[in-house]
Amino acid sequence: MTKERGALQVVATPIGNLGDLTPRARDALAAADVIAAEDTRRTLQLLAALGISRPLVSLYEHNETQRVPQLLARLAGGETVALVSDAGMPLLSDPGFELVRAAAAAGHRIEVLPGASAITTALAGAGLPAQRFCFEGFLPAKGGERRALLAQLATEPRTLVFFETPHRIREALADLSAEFGAQREAAVARELTKAHESFYRGTLADLVALAQQDENFARGEITLIVAGAPAPAAGGVEPAELRRTVDILLRELPPARAAALAAQLTGATRAAAYALATRRQGD
Repeated sequence: MTKERGALQVVATPIGNLGDLTPRARDALAAADVIAAEDTRRTLQLLAALGISRPLVSLYEHNETQRVPQLLARLAGGETVALVSDAGMPLLSDPGFELVRAAAAAGHRIEVLPGASAITTALAGAGLPAQRFCFEGFLPAKGGERRALLAQLATEPRTLVFFETPHRIREALADLSAEFGAQREAAVARELTKAHESFYRGTLADLVALAQQDENFARGEITLIVAGAPAPAAGGVEPAELRRTVDILLRELPPARAAALAAQLTGATRAAAYALATRRQGD
């Protein structure tokens, strides 16, 4: 008699408030033959709070490739493997992609148990358009790489969601303001679902100022939401395109000459280009 093949259960865990764990997720963790965890210490704390004791194996960024064959063998033996990350839904800026892909290719059943996610929680409370959005994970740690990526994203029309660390949030906001424009709307969600949950909303200029004034701003876990690029200005000129063109020309030319050439290159009016050039030079 052939033993039934096992199942891989992708289980969302709370991002802060333990009460957000679903009953279905709790039952799955309690019944799993083994739990593959991003950080076994964090998962042990969660299981202890739930009164659950199950075998754990680590599965994180640097060992996932080596761990997958072992877990596939357990699935082939009919076991149920629960996959969890430190918080929220696995695979979303967390490990698990290789395991899910390999399990699917091997024909194992994959069940996703939905639940808390910092991405959707932040979007729901940001007060920014959420019908269309894209998640970009963590911004690069190095300033030059971060600004280069933001320059590419400056014309993205969808709402953007990032994760950021407390010690880099001020620099990230300053770079966003420089690349996207100080008046772009944004929100910073801090410590979601926890006792000190905070939302900061306003323009990027507002948030840059708040980050300097509020000592709690750079504490805890942070999700950053930024409105998408506005529709092109009259004449079909993308604001971000005009800004990049002006910035490049200002490196070599005075504002009046930079504005004249930027207007020719982008189709913007000379007055609009000159106003931007003088403002950018002042910045």
